[in-house]
Amino acid sequence: MCGRTSCHLPRDVLTRACAYQDRRGQQRLPEWRDPDKYCPSYNKSPQSNSPVLLSRLHFEKDADSSERIIAPMRWGLVPSWFKESDPSKLQFNTTNCRSDTIMEKRSFKVPLGKGRRCVVLADGFYEWQRCQGTNQRQPYFIYFPQIKTEKCSGRISAHYSPENWEKVWDNWRLLTMAGIFDCWEPPEGGDVLYFFFFFTVDSCKGLSDIHHRMPAILDGEEAVSKWLDFGEVSTQEALKLIHSTENITFHAVSSVVNNSRNNTPECLAPVDLVVKKELKASGSSQRMLQWLATKSPKKEDSKTPQKEESDVPQWSSQFLQKSSVPTKRGTAGLLEQWLKREKEEEPVAKRPYSQ
Repeated sequence: MCGRTSCHLPRDVLTRACAYQDRRGQQRLPEWRDPDKYCPSYNKSPQSNSPVLLSRLHFEKDADSSERIIAPMRWGLVPSWFKESDPSKLQFNTTNCRSDTIMEKRSFKVPLGKGRRCVVLADGFYEWQRCQGTNQRQPYFIYFPQIKTEKCSGRISAHYSPENWEKVWDNWRLLTMAGIFDCWEPPEGGDVLYFFFFFTVDSCKGLSDIHHRMPAILDGEEAVSKWLDFGEVSTQEALKLIHSTENITFHAVSSVVNNSRNNTPECLAPVDLVVKKELKASGSSQRMLQWLATKSPKKEDSKTPQKEESDVPQWSSQFLQKSSVPTKRGTAGLLEQWLKREKEEEPVAKRPYSQ
């Protein structure tokens, strides 16, 4: 179902992560609209602003529909009939749309018919699995499998030119989810509020033990281009892209993420459920486990000597209490290295913004 995401990258890094080729085959970086509204976070919840990709043609009528813009938008529907000045006063919160009922509800059908398609950007999303026989739920972080990519050597437009195309994103592959956006005008006037919601579909086999629904994920540049290019790709053709994908991986995370106010790297850091189970009998072991699960990388004493690799607990990826889904090796390890490197290289200005 997806009620929480992570998108913690600083604005310039997020821009490079969204590098693309326009219709002429030229390498481009998307431009920003309202960049000051973007707040990086490891724990984004509905009603917060999240970055979405969309065609420039939505804002400039003579633009090439293959050119892209990144815009922070509110996560969640604000219906046109809502007449309060503050959207947070809505008594309900619609954050997604079932793909099989999209044409039945005016709030979804109208913006889709106008071509208001967007791609919701995230490191990944969180989902909670109900633990059998208890009231507890285990959170998981779900994302694209990560592999090292070759640095692009293509030519980039001088208009966007970073000093070196080698700097273009070559680390974490962003999750790209199919969404729709629309706008709401305050009854007393003022700036138009843009909001989005995304499609949900039946979960793929690999995620079905966690939850029966998942976001519609656009897997690959071709799918992203077709979904965004409403000037060339009809609604009927675009809807063929709305389906589940098996190209996904996940790992268990700490209950720290349960509170949307928590905005630290440990929200998406892997935890080992096997270790949790083995240590359950001992009170002191439980306290140690709690310390390991909640110790933020930012709280580590820089003077503390590093442990030998053999002494570091090994995190398992994709351990389910019920499922026998095979582990996709290496991905959780890449995440751990990614978080560690960010912590070591992170300037003060890049530290997570707490909403």
